[in-house]
Amino acid sequence: MSLTEIKPGIRYVGVNDRKTTLFEGLWSLGRGVSYNAYLVIGEKIALIDTVEEGFGSELFDNIRREIGSRPIDYLIVNHMEPDHSSSMASLRQIYPNIEIVGNAKTIQMIRGYYSIEEGLKEIKEGETLDLGLGKVLSFHLIPMVHWPETMVTWCESEKTVFSGDAFGTFGALDGGITDEAHSFEDFREEMRRYYACIVGKYGAPVQKALAKLSKLDLGMICPTHGPVWQREIRQVIDLYDRMSRYEGEEGVVIAYGSMYGNTERMAEQIARELSANGIRNITVHNLSVADPSFVLRDIFRYNSLILGSPTYNGVLFPPVAALIEALVLRSIPQRHFAAFGSYTWANTATRCLNDFAARMKWNPVIPIGEMKQGFSETANGTAAHEIAEAIAACLKH
Repeated sequence: MSLTEIKPGIRYVGVNDRKTTLFEGLWSLGRGVSYNAYLVIGEKIALIDTVEEGFGSELFDNIRREIGSRPIDYLIVNHMEPDHSSSMASLRQIYPNIEIVGNAKTIQMIRGYYSIEEGLKEIKEGETLDLGLGKVLSFHLIPMVHWPETMVTWCESEKTVFSGDAFGTFGALDGGITDEAHSFEDFREEMRRYYACIVGKYGAPVQKALAKLSKLDLGMICPTHGPVWQREIRQVIDLYDRMSRYEGEEGVVIAYGSMYGNTERMAEQIARELSANGIRNITVHNLSVADPSFVLRDIFRYNSLILGSPTYNGVLFPPVAALIEALVLRSIPQRHFAAFGSYTWANTATRCLNDFAARMKWNPVIPIGEMKQGFSETANGTAAHEIAEAIAACLKH
């Protein structure tokens, strides 16, 4: 029995990366990441996507293990991001007659990235490629999930979609390839974090892609990162549907910056007051030390956000400003929102937080508060109580 045959004629040839610490140079990889590639074997053979070039030799060894000296006839390029395409040039040297298949935008990027001009096959929406032995592939464009050339490949005989980055997660594969070998709970939050960081801006394109995929009788989803989904397809699609509609679960994220602890004390008091109001899902992030990917994950997860920032050099505290720009980039349409600005002599933070709410078209549930100089129960306890009560009222009603 092959350890890598996930359906008849479909073999997994991907690799684990347990060395890279920052995905895209930005997002932490505490559990590593997988780069998934697949062989579809009929009378002819198609390889679907490659891997990051530093792992190319491992990919080629995996391919030879599965097919020996047989040639690969086609490389299907679902997504051109280099963690999935940068082994392409080396693959062409090993299999000089391979035909590289992609849509018009893909072909343009192949030329731009790798200076490959020959042996390119352009396909359009719905076109098919017959590999023989019942293995027919069809191609369906899902632009801006999350690059403009992105597409999926469908193998109807095996009810399998090769989905590119859609439905992917952070986290290397510890043992098995499919979700039969893993708990979905082990990957749920990594999928949420991956979505929030990588795909989060593109909710509307994801919704269009889900509508297109809903017409397929899905029995297996093969993404380019994370487990192959067989058992948990419904949960995976439901999670993507909720995230791409920006639908938050009931709960509150409190994210703050603090130089000398006063803003932090206000944030902690608000959290305590929320708890006293019966709110249970409360997550507090000190933005000076928090991993930004986990902050974004939690903001996508929960439907309420409270921000706190001191004025710093006449603007927002830099970690708060960085989070705000990340949220603006992701165009989240609505959250129950409250905030407070702290200051010593110039209350710029409050104005900046109001400007942020206006940019997001969010209506604060209570006027954005002010905290002058040091925190005290007498001076600031009422404001913390009022912010917590206003957010709690939204969650309860």
